Amino acid sequence: MGEEAPAWHMVGHLQSRKAADVLAWAAMVHSVDSVKLAQRLSRFCIAQGRELPILLEVNVSGEASKYGFLPDELPPAVELITALPGLSLQGLMTMAPIAPDPESVRPVFAGLRTLRDELARSFPAPWQHLSMGMTDDFEVAIEEGATIVRIGRAIFAAESHDFLA
Repeated sequence: MGEEAPAWHMVGHLQSRKAADVLAWAAMVHSVDSVKLAQRLSRFCIAQGRELPILLEVNVSGEASKYGFLPDELPPAVELITALPGLSLQGLMTMAPIAPDPESVRPVFAGLRTLRDELARSFPAPWQHLSMGMTDDFEVAIEEGATIVRIGRAIFAAESHDFLA
């Protein structure tokens, strides 16, 4: 059996002017946070003859410091984005507030799941992914339906290596 190369995902904020760069390495972009960015990615995908799986970033918590669509902006955005060639809308992503108690962010994760379920009733797309949860709250995110969690700090941060002992 041959080894399969890792599939790299773009998770952080992606500026529109950097959209072409990400296509060189990203198997999926989790952080599509505007129609403008989706349109640029679509143009570059068409030029390269490729289809790019994407997730729409949603600012469920309403924090001013977070990127993403506000929940009420989603339906018109999804209508436009699902019509763009070269992109395959596969779900939603959110960044919950950092909190000492993981239970306190459960409403954010439940809110993203509810949004996904509502969108799935109106718009044709796979809607298979919910990218939510990080090192400190991924268990709660999984309980609320996460299919992708981001636990980099648990794996790579020096102060987190005590779980290896």
